[in-house]
Order: sequence, then C-alpha cells, then structure tokens
Amino acid sequence: MARVDYARGGINPPHTHPRATEILTVIKGTLEVGFVTSNPENRLVSKVLRKGDVFVFPIGLVHFQRNTGHRNAVAIAALSIFGSKPDIPTDVLAKAFQVDRSVVQKLQAKF
Repeated sequence: MARVDYARGGINPPHTHPRATEILTVIKGTLEVGFVTSNPENRLVSKVLRKGDVFVFPIGLVHFQRNTGHRNAVAIAALSIFGSKPDIPTDVLAKAFQVDRSVVQKLQAKF
C-alpha cells in the first residue's frame, strides 16, 4: 500500500505495474483517473473520483491520476489484492469495494 499526495493540478504520470492490479481509494479531494485498454482497442477508460470513491487499474495497463480539484488531494493505492494465492474470499472483497461479487470474480479470473 502507498499513500499518494497530489498538489493542486498535480499528476501521477502514465505508468504500468506489470505484475500488479492497483486499487486506488480517494481519501481527500478530486482526482481524474484513467487507464488504456489493451490492443486492438487502446481505448481510454476514465472517471472523476471524489472522497470515498474507489477505482481499479487492471494489471499491466497504462494508467494515470490527476488532481482536478481546487485543493490538495490524497489517495491510498493498494496493489495485487485480486491476485493473491489463495484468493481473498469474494464476499470480503465485494463488501470492501462495494461492488457485486461477479465483478470480483471477473477480476480474480484474470489471474
């Protein structure tokens, strides 16, 4: 896990994690986040997040974050939670990230 502090207008430039999925939780402020899908689409998937929002960057995909708010922003990044062996129970992850169990199962299947 890592805490990331973003100055007003600050960015975490495009980068990848070849062996890890990243889950980002916004603690304070507003962040625009996004990732680029794999070939052949190379489509940008992006969203504006606010305090309490969570976003998943799939393993190996180029992704970024940018502070679009008027104040500093803070986020917590966690890596590889969906790829543990043995798996973290699906219901635990679904409740933690407020998503349907099927979303967790799809993410875990990618490993």
